[in-house]
Amino acid sequence: EQAMRGEIEYNESLRRRVGLLKGLDESALKRVYDERLKLSPGAEVMLAAAKKHGIKTLLVSGGFTHVTSLLQPRLGLDYTCANTLAVENGKLTGDIIGRIVNSDAKRDELIRVRDALGIRKEQIIGMGDGANDLKFMAECGVSVAYHAKPIVRGQTTHAVNFGGLDCVVNLFQR
Repeated sequence: EQAMRGEIEYNESLRRRVGLLKGLDESALKRVYDERLKLSPGAEVMLAAAKKHGIKTLLVSGGFTHVTSLLQPRLGLDYTCANTLAVENGKLTGDIIGRIVNSDAKRDELIRVRDALGIRKEQIIGMGDGANDLKFMAECGVSVAYHAKPIVRGQTTHAVNFGGLDCVVNLFQR
């Protein structure tokens, strides 16, 4: 929460939280996905509408590949990018492999996909809820603060403060 409000540095916050997972059995991550993961209301409707309109989708998350690798086929996402947890002998080590998906990495991944698709900034709709999403959303022609912190709402072109992600579908028809 402190990192989402921009009060502490994101990388440090993530390292602290991942460190708490040291020794956890890797199978617990699948259990969390199966038993605890809840999509934001309207997510599936929004993604189906995006697909109908030929819009490519990128989920760039400060979360973990253990989750995004399961969400990608389930939701029909075109691209995903997330943090990779280190695992040894079936146990989490409390470390992250590779670059931390922070605000810079989120922006860089969006630019990489944008350039690979040969599209312009004006053709991109991006959404987020925390301070670590601001650099990413600055690269979008349309930016949506979704049930976001005040620091985010003040820097986006649109805000969804009530309702689900399906509210965003109206932007596809412009």
